[in-house]
Amino acid sequence: MSDLIILESPSKIHTVQHTLGSHYKVVACKGHVRDLPKSKLAVDIENGFAPTYVEIEGKQKVIDDIRSLAKKSEHVYFATDPDREGEAISWHLATILGFDLNDKNRVTFNEITKTGVEAGMKNPRSIDMNIVNAQQARRILDRIVGYKLSPFLWKKVRRGLSAGRVQSAAVRLIVDREEEIRSFVPVEYWSIEAKLNAAGSKKTFTAKLSTVDGKKAELKTKEETDAILDRVKGAEFTVSSVKKGTRSRSPAAPFSTPTLLSDAAQRLGWQSRRTMSVAQELYEGVEIEGVGAMGLITYMRTDSLRISDEAKAMAKDFILKSYGPEYLPKTERSYRAGGNNVQDAHEAIRPTMPELTPERVRGSLTPEQYKLYRLIWSRFLASQMSDCLLNTTAASIEANGCIFRTSGFSVKFDGFTVLYEEPTDDGEEQSVLPELKAGDVLKVRSVDGSQHFTQPPARYTEATLIKAFKEYGIARPSTYATTITTIISRSYVEREGRQLKPTPLGEVTTALMKDHFKDIVDLGFTAEMEDELDKIELGKMDWQDVLSGFYNGFEKTLEQAETDMQGKRVKIPDEATNEVCEICGKPMVIKIGRYGKFLACTGFPECKNTRRIIQETPGKCPVCGKRIIQKKTLKGKKYFGCENNPQCKFMTWDTPTAELCPTCGSTLFNKGGAHGKLLCHKEGCGYERELK
Repeated sequence: MSDLIILESPSKIHTVQHTLGSHYKVVACKGHVRDLPKSKLAVDIENGFAPTYVEIEGKQKVIDDIRSLAKKSEHVYFATDPDREGEAISWHLATILGFDLNDKNRVTFNEITKTGVEAGMKNPRSIDMNIVNAQQARRILDRIVGYKLSPFLWKKVRRGLSAGRVQSAAVRLIVDREEEIRSFVPVEYWSIEAKLNAAGSKKTFTAKLSTVDGKKAELKTKEETDAILDRVKGAEFTVSSVKKGTRSRSPAAPFSTPTLLSDAAQRLGWQSRRTMSVAQELYEGVEIEGVGAMGLITYMRTDSLRISDEAKAMAKDFILKSYGPEYLPKTERSYRAGGNNVQDAHEAIRPTMPELTPERVRGSLTPEQYKLYRLIWSRFLASQMSDCLLNTTAASIEANGCIFRTSGFSVKFDGFTVLYEEPTDDGEEQSVLPELKAGDVLKVRSVDGSQHFTQPPARYTEATLIKAFKEYGIARPSTYATTITTIISRSYVEREGRQLKPTPLGEVTTALMKDHFKDIVDLGFTAEMEDELDKIELGKMDWQDVLSGFYNGFEKTLEQAETDMQGKRVKIPDEATNEVCEICGKPMVIKIGRYGKFLACTGFPECKNTRRIIQETPGKCPVCGKRIIQKKTLKGKKYFGCENNPQCKFMTWDTPTAELCPTCGSTLFNKGGAHGKLLCHKEGCGYERELK
């Protein structure tokens, strides 16, 4: 008889089976097998919030197959993902199969490698009910909010709306930022820069006005600026002091989930859902030429920065062999995540085997997998390397009582930057200044004043929103990507380029929630709930007590809101357009329906004309030459197709550009974003070009 290993994802089966051998039978449950039914609340609020679970539709065959295999097996091990959802899935499976929950049959793999799998199998434990109860509490909380609050929103805003606990707080962040931008009043200010040359040098450098007569230069008007320009006109610009030194820069910590999502957004232009999907593939296992099937990275849902001693030793050995002893720090580097809500069950995200360099495995990976693996690999190895050393120069330059300052640096030792470097925003000139010494008289190329205005805060991008999630503690790594996807798919938020902008629906709903359900959209309250879920997981709080504490206040708030809003309904403002109704000639406006935005005539109900919104692109169809239109799948994923559909069948996921193919003159399409490539879809052409 063989032992049965039940995984969560089918993608891991081959790697785990190959590692453990023929004595084991490895299968996958393909995610959750039981859940609360969709058709009713299924939570007995009067009796300890007891949930009623049902087998998920379509999972009966999977369950039957696992039950049959379990009966034939000597031992059964539950090896679902090492997080709350995975623990809950193992519990559901054990319950369905009738196992004793005290049995030591739960194993976890932090990495899908021979080492990681064997280590997990050596340390079986019983299913951790604290972790299960934390997952149950979250699921029940979200079910209560959804099923109790959504009908209220249907009556007061629009049918079909759904409310979510964490999602509502996320939308509030975006709405509040939009309100800040609207209310922002720009303030004028000026700056003065001098373009200078040192004696005997052709290199021009810039110095900025810093002080005037010993006081900080704060120029608010053109008149003040012109007065300074007149004062220094014709004056000698003399070097008053030069300070040289050495500065060190330390590497960033290895990736956690939020920093990985942020970096992938900034460097690769990826949305969080795409990053997590590719990371999942790298974790679950890839067939590597000459090595076999294995996971290339550790578990990717974590906010921990911990690195195992074994991983540190592997990194040290690789750095020593590949770069030399000078690239190893004098003391071993360790990192610790800040905040009280860090879950340290997992390591930071790192490569499982540093010797598998991105270039070595490139031929076995898809382009997306390669790009993300290179990012993770480089960041981890850099985190274990020596500091970068910089030779710095700072100079003060005097001109008729006005002090101008300039600085620059050169790299003395590249250290960790040989692999990975974070962008700097310290304003320091990233160039070498000419040789300067006190008393030098400089040649003036120009002295100019520039007008500026203070800028409003920027809209959130996915990267900055995830940082805000982390800062406010309103979500956890496993929910970042799904939260953003949900608020967009529900039309509370929309993308404008990379920025996230609230829709009129999102603003109206958030205003209603602020007025009547302050706790649900309060960032502090949401963070406190997340903290209590963490305490349930650690065994420090009872899950039913947490639910009871939440529900008592929520029920009263809902009753009061029903009373306050009796007979009232909130109108969603329409978006004006330049479109005119072709039937009656009245203006068309943008409305939001159940399936997204559409154009509607303002003459309603007399004129009921509506039409879909067509989003043109710069390109022309490579098949028939007509316009290419941006479209969306039923799940909201963007794609592009010919306006002459269905006569012309052309469609693609790649984004049309304004650039034309140098070979055939057809439209070029962008595949993979800023770091992808441009390619031609004209049949028979085949032109493509990598983007740097």
